[in-house]
Amino acid sequence: MRFDSYHPAINFIFFTAVIAFTVIFRHPVYLAISYAAAFAYSVKLNGRRGFSFNLALIPFITLWTWIYASFTHFGVTNIGETAVGNMITLESLIYGVVTGVTAAAVLMWMACVHATVSSDKVVYLFGRVTPKLSLFLSILLRLIPRIKDRARRISTARRAVGRGTNQGNLVRRCINAVQLASIVTTWTMENMIETADSMRSRGYALKGRSSFSIYRFDNRDRSFVIMLCAEITAALAGFALDQTKVLYDPQIIVNPVTPTSYLFYGAYAFLNVLPMTLQLLREWWFKRQSDILKNVKDNTIQ
Repeated sequence: MRFDSYHPAINFIFFTAVIAFTVIFRHPVYLAISYAAAFAYSVKLNGRRGFSFNLALIPFITLWTWIYASFTHFGVTNIGETAVGNMITLESLIYGVVTGVTAAAVLMWMACVHATVSSDKVVYLFGRVTPKLSLFLSILLRLIPRIKDRARRISTARRAVGRGTNQGNLVRRCINAVQLASIVTTWTMENMIETADSMRSRGYALKGRSSFSIYRFDNRDRSFVIMLCAEITAALAGFALDQTKVLYDPQIIVNPVTPTSYLFYGAYAFLNVLPMTLQLLREWWFKRQSDILKNVKDNTIQ
């Protein structure tokens, strides 16, 4: 059972917590846990496309690390010199890796959000509080897929009459690409205006307007949110006890690792892998039940 089958409030709490902790916790162990969990869950939700996206982030992490270490100067451990004579320090190099991995982990978590949180969940969560914001977010979430689909259809139609972006000489291809971009931009602006007029005519922003939803907070959601809150509390306790604190300037200083530290590491890891673990267990259970029913059916036929 996928994580998106749970109540939208649970999806919102989980992703808000893990993204906030990924940005705040700069400890190498916590950061490695966030990165690994985001990588695995993104691949689980998006398949081969998610795996390709995650691998494509690695060169950007490397490039950012080199740029950061070359142009940001702090630390006391010199390990090299740039072509213009600037010193590269170990502290700035490691902190560049930390910031790059943090950004990559956040992007992978956002890919998981895009695969889990649909536009109707956004409308459900923010509709009664800020109807205009919920409308804006729902339009934004569905805008990019619709633009891609519209661009593909227009490109196919233009290719049929010899106006494709890969047809003709170089000048002709550039002209065709500009014309395609112009058509898609015009269609996007007209579609946004039509959507706004349609929602206004339906009284979307009127005071006291109710909305239909199919979500109900049942016992399964209650048990999940109890586990989720317990893990978030454990992560905050580790933060309060300085288990996530690390200094990179002027020297790398990490608090000593104690047996208690492993408890906080385990709790944070469990928080990050909780949705994927429950999904894998549910898939295993359904597969096991299916095998049992198949065996019973075969024995009955015999």
